[in-house]
Amino acid sequence: MRKILVAAVGIMGIIMLGIVLISVRETDVEVTKQRTKVGFILNGTIDDHSWGQSHYEGMEYCADRLNLEVDYRENVPADETCEAVIEELIDEGCKIIICNSFGFGEYVLNMAKEHPDIYFFHATGVEEAANLATYFGRIYQMRYLSGIVAGLQTETDAIGYVAAYPISEVNRGINAFTLGVREVNPDAYVYVEWTQSWTGDAEAEEAARKLIEEHDIDVLTIHTDTNRPLEIAEEQGIWCIGYNMDNSDLYPNTFLTAPVFEWENFYEPHILECLQGKFSGRHYWEGAESGIVSLAPLSRNVKPGIAKEAEAYRQKLLSGTFDVFYGPVTDNEGNVRVGDRECMTDAEMLNSFDWYVEGVVTGDGR
Repeated sequence: MRKILVAAVGIMGIIMLGIVLISVRETDVEVTKQRTKVGFILNGTIDDHSWGQSHYEGMEYCADRLNLEVDYRENVPADETCEAVIEELIDEGCKIIICNSFGFGEYVLNMAKEHPDIYFFHATGVEEAANLATYFGRIYQMRYLSGIVAGLQTETDAIGYVAAYPISEVNRGINAFTLGVREVNPDAYVYVEWTQSWTGDAEAEEAARKLIEEHDIDVLTIHTDTNRPLEIAEEQGIWCIGYNMDNSDLYPNTFLTAPVFEWENFYEPHILECLQGKFSGRHYWEGAESGIVSLAPLSRNVKPGIAKEAEAYRQKLLSGTFDVFYGPVTDNEGNVRVGDRECMTDAEMLNSFDWYVEGVVTGDGR
């Protein structure tokens, strides 16, 4: 009798779960019946094979599923122009505005205050409001894994890193990558050159060539929205690690892997929340477990055995018992920055990363 009762309870549970899921799906269908217009502001282009395109592809996936009409505005400068473009998009009927660059911050915040009935999302932003959410992925975790690959792949122990600006976001990536490199190869160094630009091809080329000329670089990686350094690596037969997207098809002879974004895994649930009236003006910073960030498949150029090592460290990240900036962590001047069994807070990682870990050598002497 007890077995029958347990079975009946189990069946009823399954039925109830099914009813809930059907109800959720019906609700989703209901809120997507009416077409919603979204304005998307980019600091680059939708076909850059990098940051801009990663957002575009993620949004296009969601547009089909959520019945969205997306108006993309490309190459918008990080100045008052941004406010004018936002105003124009709202006048044209956009109910949701998304901006994909840190530099848009103050202008997005201003416009969110002026238009409390519009939902705003700001990628890599740091200031929220009742109708403004900021978001990013913990791409530093994937930087760490790509550092594992680089540290095992290099034979000269000299790895080049072309970086845009010395801000917390970029410094966090440099440090995570270097910790990965040094975890498997304590003799290796990561040499950094700055471009002072996200999208400038000429600046990125100059930085890449300087690294190659001044150091015995045999692996090169980037934190820019231009892939020009990867083109140079392909031309010169230097292993390269990309960013934002898997571009192994563009650089077949030298590409190893890349930390990449899967933005559809963020946009779909959170835009759906807007349509349901459940928006939350908060900061989202989600990691490996969310599917927003991942490591591109390792290419055939990667040495045998590295894939197994990288997967072992990925499983550690997924376990939730380990993260990149768990101590001890020492900076490149010999100071202990994170003590043994301690870890950095999110606030420190997001806003106060103005130092570099042991093994980093920057072009400005820091």
